[in-house]
Amino acid sequence: MFNQKYIHIHNAALNVTAKFVATAEGTALAYGSLVFMALLPIFFGALRSVTCSKSKNAADMPETITSRDAARFPIIASCTLFGLYLFFKVFSQEYINLLLSVYFFALGVLAMSHTMSPLMSRIFPDSFPNKQFQLLFTQGSGESKEEIVNYEFDTKNLVCLVISSVVGVWYLLKKHWIANNLFGLAFALNGVELLHLNNVSTGCILLGGLFVYDVFWVFGTNVMVTVARSFEAPIKLVFPQDLLEKGLDASNFAMLGLGDIVIPGIFIALLLRFDVSLKKNSRTYFYSSFLAYIFGLGLTIFVMHTFKHAQPALLYLVPACIVTMATSRAGHANKEKGETVPK
Repeated sequence: MFNQKYIHIHNAALNVTAKFVATAEGTALAYGSLVFMALLPIFFGALRSVTCSKSKNAADMPETITSRDAARFPIIASCTLFGLYLFFKVFSQEYINLLLSVYFFALGVLAMSHTMSPLMSRIFPDSFPNKQFQLLFTQGSGESKEEIVNYEFDTKNLVCLVISSVVGVWYLLKKHWIANNLFGLAFALNGVELLHLNNVSTGCILLGGLFVYDVFWVFGTNVMVTVARSFEAPIKLVFPQDLLEKGLDASNFAMLGLGDIVIPGIFIALLLRFDVSLKKNSRTYFYSSFLAYIFGLGLTIFVMHTFKHAQPALLYLVPACIVTMATSRAGHANKEKGETVPK
């Protein structure tokens, strides 16, 4: 489902809707909620990535990112971002967002269905009549017969699809921020779960490249901020700063791009799989990098709030994650060395 779809995850800067003075309570609630929402897909997506890496089901096989993919990613992302910027400058924003809404409606329904599937398996009792179905399309006949689509699903999957479709219609018609966040969380969790770095070096190449990408497009130009504000698609998590005043009809949002969640998230998920491969009870690499992400995101918010300027979150998240990983690795190496030295 996410084969080659990761190029559509755009790394929007953490930003706040302009010309609105939020209360201290509203600001704290918005930022705190964004941090909490960002942590959910990273934590649970990383856990699910461990299961995904062991799966023999072709539908659940992860998309592996190689060092070559990682090196090209910032270039592809830059071209995509600038292309969107030009589209918004040349064509009507209304029609562009209409097409994108339909596209992300379909992707969001599939992503949310995939996200909900394990939960539904736990909710429904064993006595639930869970019938199996198969959607099969073939081409040709006899020995030249070739499968085009072979998708197996069950009743629980259909329930997930119905619920996801309801959310999708809600998003398509109302563009409500809660529906946007439900789809955004599903995209982020699927990305962390299904996009696997093949090694730590690839992760460092990816993070380093996107570090430069993020800093350039936020500080060097107004392209990223313009696209983030114009792009009506669930590629960012949002939370209203005027929720306490206006309730669910609030309209002044703080936002966090999915790229600031998924990119560090797939690196943290890699470290969890490495922890699991060590076959020890401790999860040193995972928990230390997870805490580093919290620190980096908190620092981003602090700097942005202090200087009142959009910040490239990866400017703080990348050093936090890489330095923490390197420190944990050095500590682990010293510990292993110490254990081998006779006392």
